[in-house]
Amino acid sequence: MARDFQLPRRSAAMAANAMAATSHPAATLTALDVLKSGGNAVDAAIAAIAVLAMAEPHMTGLGGDCFAIYVKNGKTPVAYNGSGRAPAKAEVGWYVEHGIRVIPADSPHAVTVPGAVEAWSRLLADHGTKELAALLAPAIALAEDGIIVTPRVAYDFAAFQHRILGNEAAMRVFAPGGRILGEGDRLRNPALARTLRRVAREGRAAFYEGPVAEELVATLNARGGLHAAEDFARHRGQYVTPISAPYRGHEVFECPPNGQGIAALMILRILEGFADRDLDEADRIHLLAEATKCAFSARDALVGDPDVVPVPVAHLLSDAHAAENRARIRMDRAAPAPVYDAAEHKSTVYLCVVDRDGNAVSFINSLFDDFGSGIFAPECGVMLQSRGKMFRTTPGHPNAIAPGKRPLHTIIPGFLMKDGKARMPFGVMGGNYQPIGHAHLISHMLDRGLDPQAAVETPRSFCFDGALGLEHAVPESVAQELARRGHRVGYAERPFGGAQAIWIDRERGILIGGSDPRKDGFAAGY
Repeated sequence: MARDFQLPRRSAAMAANAMAATSHPAATLTALDVLKSGGNAVDAAIAAIAVLAMAEPHMTGLGGDCFAIYVKNGKTPVAYNGSGRAPAKAEVGWYVEHGIRVIPADSPHAVTVPGAVEAWSRLLADHGTKELAALLAPAIALAEDGIIVTPRVAYDFAAFQHRILGNEAAMRVFAPGGRILGEGDRLRNPALARTLRRVAREGRAAFYEGPVAEELVATLNARGGLHAAEDFARHRGQYVTPISAPYRGHEVFECPPNGQGIAALMILRILEGFADRDLDEADRIHLLAEATKCAFSARDALVGDPDVVPVPVAHLLSDAHAAENRARIRMDRAAPAPVYDAAEHKSTVYLCVVDRDGNAVSFINSLFDDFGSGIFAPECGVMLQSRGKMFRTTPGHPNAIAPGKRPLHTIIPGFLMKDGKARMPFGVMGGNYQPIGHAHLISHMLDRGLDPQAAVETPRSFCFDGALGLEHAVPESVAQELARRGHRVGYAERPFGGAQAIWIDRERGILIGGSDPRKDGFAAGY
């Protein structure tokens, strides 16, 4: 579809050799430097994700979790689950006895063992080509010398400064002098630089054993956490077999549970039964909302850590289940919108890279809430995530907290294949919005013929927690039609998520990238 150059939007990025798409300029430029110096997709992704720990520290960092899907040129996709686990002492009965019905974001009980550093180290050892020290050097320099706060980061800092103000240790970094850093200010974190140097020398052990782990455990214990040094020392992520579903002649791959990628696939399976050419914008939004209700009901009732509870993946992705869900949908009337008791968050970074040899990686890292749990360890400069707030404290629930268990996870890298070959690494940030965002992006590209940049710029809707939220670019006439069908419609105060994607055009031998204007970053290649 040709672009209208009178409309204020970006052109898709195009390149012949390699490309990176991230949510921040510094990360994209770092990835390109690695690619130009001979590094592969995994090398570039790790260097970029480390930079994002400084560039978007409210979204990601060493204290978060990580998932990735990697496709080596000519090979089948492999996935890595870098999510952390609950402490060994985290028995659900303890929470019941102490009257903890939900786990708040700012509670030490919301902090599972961070999985990011282990995932970076493992992926690099198995699939990278460069030394960790070289890849972490750009992030170390930024942590030491400082990085300028960009507009979207400043917008988020201002919106969530209440999670920092009053926290003396965190304020020294993010709100020196008592004022949250704003657009154009310089952010420094020399303690994080020291930690990154230690990791560069010693690898995963530098984070999960020794002084860094000791400080993290002590910080959590001081707030009532049940963590122990052994919880950190024993942490390991794992390779997992991706799950997939067909869509319009392609195959969409996601990480399996404990991630929610299965919800994205369920939504796409429902959408595939409807002919998009017969739909207007109100129809598309309505159908996406109705498919979301079906998928999320199953997600919340059935998905948890497959090491602990069985998840019926084959059934949920089956033709019969998709047909059953489609039969429930009426185009002229909205089904009742459930109120979900799953935790909401929007604080994640996603990036993707394709290198000159055709290797591609889809890479996502997250603190869960903005500034994670808000628990900051000053000596190592690490902000800890709040992923454990997704756990339930209801005995017998599939996602009930338990020793060494992983919570239902919202961060999901995606990958599109066709005829057994890589077609597009892609991802959409935004917590519970992510499965919807995956379906929205894929549909707009494969059904409407949009390029990655045009697809990520398309106005978004989000059916969640009893309501249908619309971004401001959705016309009022569409909102009125959706309300007429029975949706509780409202315009969102903040944008829904962010996205990156790189289309591998094998027919012409080029790469076409898109990066979300809702963030500060861009896609670029050479």
